[in-house]
Amino acid sequence: MAEAALADTEDDPFGGTESGDGRAGLMPERVLNQEEIDSLLGFDMSGDDEERSGIRAIINSALVSYERLPMLEIVFDRLVRLMTTSLRNFTSDNVEVSLDNISSIRFGDYLNSIPLPAILAVFRAEELDNYGLLTVDSNLIYSIVDVLLGGRRGTAALRIEGRPYTTIERVLVQRMVEVVLNDAKAAFEPLTPVHFNLDRLETNPRFAAIARPANAAILVKLRIDMEDRGGRIELLLPYGTLEPIRKMLLQQFMGEKFGRDNIWEGHLATELWTTGTEVRAVLDEQQVPLSRVLNLKVGDTLMLNATPNSEISIRSGTIPLTTGRMGRKGQNIAVRVEAPVRAEIAERLTKHRDLS
Repeated sequence: MAEAALADTEDDPFGGTESGDGRAGLMPERVLNQEEIDSLLGFDMSGDDEERSGIRAIINSALVSYERLPMLEIVFDRLVRLMTTSLRNFTSDNVEVSLDNISSIRFGDYLNSIPLPAILAVFRAEELDNYGLLTVDSNLIYSIVDVLLGGRRGTAALRIEGRPYTTIERVLVQRMVEVVLNDAKAAFEPLTPVHFNLDRLETNPRFAAIARPANAAILVKLRIDMEDRGGRIELLLPYGTLEPIRKMLLQQFMGEKFGRDNIWEGHLATELWTTGTEVRAVLDEQQVPLSRVLNLKVGDTLMLNATPNSEISIRSGTIPLTTGRMGRKGQNIAVRVEAPVRAEIAERLTKHRDLS
């Protein structure tokens, strides 16, 4: 009994075993269940990685959210519209393309999450001097093969697990990937010219490593539905690929021209063409000592190295425009232009005129 009383006293930080109302003064220690532990650590067993919390949110805080690049969403919306049209022409079927979501992910985590079997297309962005990854899941692969080879409507595509993809399947998927990459090129065209060229097709994610596992990337999930068939395409672009055009992706959307204001450009061009410019006719230039200039007096004569037939330089400020010759028209001294405006000056004027 003494040992039991001593144990109760040690468990009670206040030295008592009962409260004033006779109930136990000690509350049993609360143990977290598995769900609460997962929530604290930020693990979600449902596979939804859109919103992370807890410790995982702190670990992944180094990832740059795609929401900081507002132009990306506009580019991918344009890609969806282009793919809807091009895949309809490619399959001669009713195709609907939808954008599931855009998220930021680490490259290594994505490779580990790819559901196999799948075909991974590694492509190169030539102007950006880097690579990207396009993943086609098995449902879409069999659906595309079924549609292109004349499969009946209303029947699910035959799927055989555990066998590698045949040459015919790889060729048909490669043609579809080339169509998608061509649409991606057109989607980026208003922003910057970039060519996406297919490099190779892989079926093992280990052979499709285009970046280090810890590198951040943008993941775009596209859903393709062909009536009762379809599947997913996932487009992954590492941040290293997008870095050269990061400033362009930071701008806000201001219409189909991606930030250009045609009204303002036209007004600027109009004002430039109506702006008055002072033009000087330079007869001659001489370099004389400063002492001589300071000693000039009223009545002194400066002899110019020019004759009545000498060419005169016509300038705007310090920029020479063309040449001419001195003459007289009526009671006024005139200059007749003898040569066209310099090529570089004409090129600048042409650029301003094209703005209107």
